[in-house]
Amino acid sequence: MINRPNWDTYFMLQAEIAKLRSNCLSRQVGCVIVKDNRQISTGYNGTPSGIKNCFDGGCPRCLDKQNNKIKSGENLERCFCTHAEANAIMQCALFRTGSTKGSTLYSTFAPCLECSKMAISVGIGRIVILDSYPEDGIEILKQANVNISKLKKQEVLSWVSNLNNMTM
Repeated sequence: MINRPNWDTYFMLQAEIAKLRSNCLSRQVGCVIVKDNRQISTGYNGTPSGIKNCFDGGCPRCLDKQNNKIKSGENLERCFCTHAEANAIMQCALFRTGSTKGSTLYSTFAPCLECSKMAISVGIGRIVILDSYPEDGIEILKQANVNISKLKKQEVLSWVSNLNNMTM
């Protein structure tokens, strides 16, 4: 019998792959939106299309953070980067991939307050995360009755070694 990941692990692995495209100096985050076990959108955090990449100096806040001029969590309003969750939600609208009502959002980090409000507004019914941090929007998601699941990082990432061990 072939051992394969469950759906949550499968889609979280895709979010992990999406975060490889991140161009943010501060944090790399990936996101996948799924409806009926079909991926309808992906997103990663970084500067908007057409703006110089964060790692090329496109975000003044990240430069300040990298140069130890500000601390983590400070001056967030100066950040030029779009969050992975917002990026994935906007991709659904931009490319008309279908309704997000009742869909599941997989993110490598818990969404912030703004991204949580967006997820609620577009009808996302479930959010699956791998990590969290102090500035998340979990409380508002709970108030909106969005189902929240946190996967065990080691269990998800253990599948990466399976990729290296597979034969063609």
